Amino acid sequence: MPALWIAHVTVTDADAYGKYAELAGPAIAKHGGRFIARGGRFVQLEGRERPRNVVAKFPSVEAAETCYHSPEYQEALSHARDASERELLIVETDE
Repeated sequence: MPALWIAHVTVTDADAYGKYAELAGPAIAKHGGRFIARGGRFVQLEGRERPRNVVAKFPSVEAAETCYHSPEYQEALSHARDASERELLIVETDE
């Protein structure tokens, strides 16, 4: 079943985070992921507001997890760790 990778992000260092974004996109695509929302308009109804919200769709939970743990994504993530505060989750979907 398909899965959604959902990230809620506050960028604290735009330059370093830009390097993350440059590397993360190809890593996500390599594992079958495609972006369906990136930083667009949102309405925060509950919880902590993060100004950047990203959703990518993967063929499965396993594909999304494999992407996260891949060397390519981990290289990208090394630029985001000190450049952002973020939450990331993967959720299986019916569609």
